[in-house]
Amino acid sequence: MRYIKTILPAALALGALLPLPAAQAADGTINFRGSVTSQTCKASGNGGSTSDFTVMLPNVSVASLASGKTAGRTPFSIALSNCNPKTGYVRTMFEAGTSVDTVSGRLRPDAGGAANVQVGIANADFSDIKIGQALASQNTAAVALVDGNATLRYFAQYVATGTAGSGAVNTRVTYVLVYD
Repeated sequence: MRYIKTILPAALALGALLPLPAAQAADGTINFRGSVTSQTCKASGNGGSTSDFTVMLPNVSVASLASGKTAGRTPFSIALSNCNPKTGYVRTMFEAGTSVDTVSGRLRPDAGGAANVQVGIANADFSDIKIGQALASQNTAAVALVDGNATLRYFAQYVATGTAGSGAVNTRVTYVLVYD
């Protein structure tokens, strides 16, 4: 009996240290919806034949880039052909990457480049595009597909973020075509 009196309190103490099973109940349901489509286009940039291309900005002086000013506005375009479907709308989404300043929505030059200078992209109507933001916040213009073709027109320009310093302004951005 004395043996039981010693073991019983020890067993109760050990049982108190073991975790109790958690109560589980469903609080809600999360549904995911999306689609994978066969929407495609052949993209070529700035009159070239490939989807990778270079926009050559003009040389500008430091004096033309006082803080907050822009200079060197240069047009560029992405031509789409053989799109499937042949109608609807398409826009460009400029993705976030190591060159993107997510606060300003512009592109920073490579290390060692011009100080306090970024490259901004604007739509054909000169409205600024916020590179690297969610699609709804980027402000990229949708363009109608006509017979499977469209041209997305943009401008690139230097933007001074302070007193501009001289140097190279080389940068890059990745883009994705989004079909509406």
